[in-house]
Amino acid sequence: MAKPLLLRYPIIFTIYTLFITHQSTAARLSIGINYGTVADNLPPPSQVANFIQSQTAIDKVKIFDANPDILRAFADSNVSITVAVANADIPAVAKLPAAQSWVANNILPFFPQSRIRRIAVGNEVIATSDKTLIAHLLPAMKCLHSALNGAGITNIEVSSPHSMGILSTSDPPSSGRFRRGYNQAIFAPILDFHRQTKTPFMVSPYPFFGFTDKTLNYALFNPNGGVFDETTGLNYTNMFDAQLDAVYSAMKRLGYDDVDIVVAETGWPSAGDPDQPGISVDKAASYNGNLIRHVNSGKGTPLMPNRTFETYVFSLFNEDLKPSNSERNFGLFRPDLSPVYDAGILRNGQSIAPTPASPTAPSPPNSGNKWCVPKQDASDEALQANIDFVCDSGVDCTPIQNNGPCFEPDTVRSHASFAMNAYFQANGRNDYDCDFTNTGVITMVDPSYKECKFLD
Repeated sequence: MAKPLLLRYPIIFTIYTLFITHQSTAARLSIGINYGTVADNLPPPSQVANFIQSQTAIDKVKIFDANPDILRAFADSNVSITVAVANADIPAVAKLPAAQSWVANNILPFFPQSRIRRIAVGNEVIATSDKTLIAHLLPAMKCLHSALNGAGITNIEVSSPHSMGILSTSDPPSSGRFRRGYNQAIFAPILDFHRQTKTPFMVSPYPFFGFTDKTLNYALFNPNGGVFDETTGLNYTNMFDAQLDAVYSAMKRLGYDDVDIVVAETGWPSAGDPDQPGISVDKAASYNGNLIRHVNSGKGTPLMPNRTFETYVFSLFNEDLKPSNSERNFGLFRPDLSPVYDAGILRNGQSIAPTPASPTAPSPPNSGNKWCVPKQDASDEALQANIDFVCDSGVDCTPIQNNGPCFEPDTVRSHASFAMNAYFQANGRNDYDCDFTNTGVITMVDPSYKECKFLD
């Protein structure tokens, strides 16, 4: 997730996802969730699918790949699914034959028994600053759309989730505009594709990453003095609405305010490092509970009134293989399917276990020990550069190589966590040894997991 340039209170990032569509306020409660699997202790997809259908009000799931076991688990259900194309696969599927092959392998064996609703092409591609990925994003979207049509499928949408970092300005919300150099060259063509195909533009607002002590209530939808937009004369009572309206303003500036918006991720962690402010079970329950009530009230936002927000929250589970404590604790549920807290999505409004409950307990801090891990808003491109620098400097990187104890999960962020900490420990454990061009942060909580032991 890339660092956003949002409001005077910056905001970004991801497992519940909010999909915003133009629906009547009479539409029934419609809740979706991001179902991530960066963990080694999750129940099998068949059990998860049964739990979602029988115990929750969730009727939409967004996954971060096209996992065949998950797709099979939701066959013949009323749950619709958003699948994803990995960032690394974007250049390939920007050619029609490869797109046709991707659809043949990942869609046709499961559709329509599994209600695949949307293909998310990559994740926050603009935030990677990878010119190759950015250049191939829209061609990939177009080729996948053509491949679906060629297979006789006209009711699966194609889109791509964006971080809030796509905006260059957003304070006040009416001033929202896309980053210079990207507005006409990148976003106008993408928005035109959405208009032509009647598909939504996907964004990921995260008030969690933008609040301060003074704006915590504003971020949590709690009572506050609000923020006044002098240009429109509108008052904002929560940061979520302000972020969405900033995106809407940027779209309107290009003439595409008729394109629907889908909020691909938003959420709040229930646990984090000891020095992280604003994190607790109560605050996570407050944000997600207030969010769901607000989105489904039909009130909309000041610039987009009277809209019902079809909502996917980040995230379904706490995921124990993510690099930092807060990233491991965005889940509404533990792997044993007990709720971390009740956000109001359990059937009949009843919990299946006492709430609020304690979050997944972080490892206790070791007195005097400290580790270096990536900041949450560090891009994969920056983290890959950190890995290359560390491994070229002579630090032992074999644990993150194939078959090494820290190879899984095979992600840039996870590998960077190990490499950056190894460099930090080898060079004197000074705070500046964890700077990495402002992409590293010191933690007092051991990030080791399973057989992967971080030096201290």
